[in-house]
Amino acid sequence: MPGKVVFGSTPERPLSPAVRAGDFVYVSGQVPTNAKGIVVDGGIEAQVNQVLDNIKAALALAGATMDQVVKTTCILEDARDFSAFNKAYAAYFPKEPPARTTIEGRLMAKIMVEIDAIAYAPQH
Repeated sequence: MPGKVVFGSTPERPLSPAVRAGDFVYVSGQVPTNAKGIVVDGGIEAQVNQVLDNIKAALALAGATMDQVVKTTCILEDARDFSAFNKAYAAYFPKEPPARTTIEGRLMAKIMVEIDAIAYAPQH
């Protein structure tokens, strides 16, 4: 695809943390692991913070920022965590939050949340 740029791809994982396609940056679903690949402790709020920090880092690879995020898809392992999730999530989008879909679903690892994002980051 012309204009497609892949960021952070590795042979070990069949995905790219971020892909720029024209003026849009697509961030793969991020999970609450730190730089060493270890799931963070501390409950849903700590996990949401780690996931959103991971999204921020993936966006940076493509030259985008959190304020350019226009859509997220959020998966919660347990819908009862929704209120605490919302509180932590809101701190990252204090004004003009992106459109969002939030669902409850079984996740592939022993984690509480996964989030992907799309950013509109025009190239000049």
